[in-house]
Amino acid sequence: MKVDNRSTTSNKSIVNKLTNEGIASNDLLVLINSLTLEDLIAVKLELSCAHVNKRLYGLDIWDKACYIVKEALLKFAISTTQSKMDAARFLGITYLEFRTAVKKYDINSYFDKEE
Repeated sequence: MKVDNRSTTSNKSIVNKLTNEGIASNDLLVLINSLTLEDLIAVKLELSCAHVNKRLYGLDIWDKACYIVKEALLKFAISTTQSKMDAARFLGITYLEFRTAVKKYDINSYFDKEE
């Protein structure tokens, strides 16, 4: 069955997905909301490397940061717009660039796990 890539995104929500999976609670979301994006990223990185004695040797975090941020922006755009065309406009890219990015970052499988 072929999926229409222009379909609606209005039923997608990262917050709902994480809440339904039991990963996030309302209390956690309130705490996250009080942090800046920069602080949240720094905290996540610090927690990620805590079990390896605060060293992330071999992880090219500087070069991978662009990939991480673009994936997050795609997820955000899809979860906050009414259609994929709107998401592309929101990001300031063409619909073809959007479709290519969604495929590259495997965004559809992230939201498909929700249903």
